Amino acid sequence: MIYRLVTMRFSEDRWDEFLHTYQHVQPVILTFPGCRDVKLLRDEQDPAVFSTLSVWDTEDHLTHYRMSAFFRETWSTIRPWMSGKPVAVSYREITWI
Repeated sequence: MIYRLVTMRFSEDRWDEFLHTYQHVQPVILTFPGCRDVKLLRDEQDPAVFSTLSVWDTEDHLTHYRMSAFFRETWSTIRPWMSGKPVAVSYREITWI
């Protein structure tokens, strides 16, 4: 499993737009092959900071999503609303047999 955490800071005047957009794109993300879950998180101390946490079967599934027209369109919409550079980190689940 791959866990992808993307942290973004948004200008206060764009919070509502981002939340509205996320509400519409989240169900679509879940339809991508290999996507197990995607959640939106908000920083407890700083309401301008949001993170998405998505769970993917494999790195290839995540890459397929990131290369999709849907991702490019969504990202080009929300990127200008951000104040600062987003940070994306992928984690691999550790499992024991």
